Amino acid sequence: MEKPEQPVRRPWIIGVSGASGTPYAASVIRALLAAGESVDLVVSRAARLTILDETGIAFRDAHWRADLALWLGTAADDLEDVRYWPAGDFAAGPSSGSYPAKGMLVVPATTGAVAGIALGLSKDLLQRVASVTLKERRPLVVCVREAPLNGVTLKHLVELDAQGAVVLPASPGFYAGGSTVRELVDFVAGRVLDAVGVPHTLYRRWEGELGGAARAAERPA
Repeated sequence: MEKPEQPVRRPWIIGVSGASGTPYAASVIRALLAAGESVDLVVSRAARLTILDETGIAFRDAHWRADLALWLGTAADDLEDVRYWPAGDFAAGPSSGSYPAKGMLVVPATTGAVAGIALGLSKDLLQRVASVTLKERRPLVVCVREAPLNGVTLKHLVELDAQGAVVLPASPGFYAGGSTVRELVDFVAGRVLDAVGVPHTLYRRWEGELGGAARAAERPA
């Protein structure tokens, strides 16, 4: 008897660029794994420096699983369905349109990454995978984290929108009742996941009634 074919693994590809805001990426990855999704991870060289600066964690190619577990605050055994691709590996699976993937989330995105993706430069694997995502008409979310934005970057963001990407600034909302940094980070991460239809419980949704945030704060934990 022939064995049944195994389902094709189709991950979400997470691109982490060097912008400040690595907690947004960590929150998105944790929520994807909690939702039972597969994750492929690309961390730019600049992002390694940002992770080190913001968390004190050195993200190393040779020890990526242990470093990722430390960054996410989880056990390495919980990362079985995560694959990591070095930013300089242009032969990586996701660099080809034939590689099965659901889409890509660039969290956070620098203005340099925004420009490279909008112009199709493919200067590293992160930009290459984003270009592949666009050409294959897969969902691409670009969570830009910069302020203020100059005219050139605004033009690049408009170009990304025209190409079908979702431009999602790392702009937390306060109607959900978030009062801690973690809650505000999770709000942005939740909006990133909303853009691609991944279910989560990262923030309290608007229900059409004023004062919901205050009532939620009064409820016992």
